[in-house]
Amino acid sequence: MSDEILPGTPPAASPRTLSEADLRAALHQGWDDFRAAPAFGLFFALVYVLGGLGLWFGLGAAGQPVWFIPIAAGFPLFAPFAAVGLYEVSRRREAGEPLDWPPVLSALKGRGDGQLALIAVMVLIVFGFWIILARGIFAIFMARTGIGFETMGMLWSAGGVSMLLVGSIVGALVALFLFSVTVISLPMLLEREVDFVTAMITSVETVRLNLKVMLTWAGVIAGLLFVSMIPAFLGLFVVLPVLGHATWHLYRRAIP
Repeated sequence: MSDEILPGTPPAASPRTLSEADLRAALHQGWDDFRAAPAFGLFFALVYVLGGLGLWFGLGAAGQPVWFIPIAAGFPLFAPFAAVGLYEVSRRREAGEPLDWPPVLSALKGRGDGQLALIAVMVLIVFGFWIILARGIFAIFMARTGIGFETMGMLWSAGGVSMLLVGSIVGALVALFLFSVTVISLPMLLEREVDFVTAMITSVETVRLNLKVMLTWAGVIAGLLFVSMIPAFLGLFVVLPVLGHATWHLYRRAIP
């Protein structure tokens, strides 16, 4: 990646107030980036889609198809990392730099200081914690029924519906936490020489300052990712790139 943006750029900055107009503008810019360089978006979406299909067929082959529900619920938690390369595409278009595969792919490791990897480890830990919570919720509602995860029919029982309701609430809280600490921190680590703690604090502060707008953005991301995963993940070929590019532009609007 080029270091041309670094001179004179402060390592961190106070977030500014956002409006819903910023969300619409970011989405519009995200769509423009995808149309201008679709190959990059399709490539990163393909990796994400193959991961989802691998989980689906793998759990089916293992006779545990219902486990796909909690895993799929947590799967979008990794979408920001799938979009890191897309952030770089948007950054390079914004800076007027050439769009070449080597620098775009090298963005996946951040600035080479390991800060991006540390956030990735944190997300993996939280994802593992979510899976433990999902098992605990299953045990609370379904253990006495004698029904296991071998059949999808258990979801329509009284215990299954209650399990889904509670699991959805808990899962939403976990997702909101990770959204708050990554929505600004990941593009910031790509652009600025900051440590991951500073980046996460800035991200949380941005969400706190713009709670209504950022919750709306989180809902847009969750809704579009959920709908795009239904038809065999195929909708992700458009939704993931557009959201990835749009997140970069929202970061640009949030952080001076």
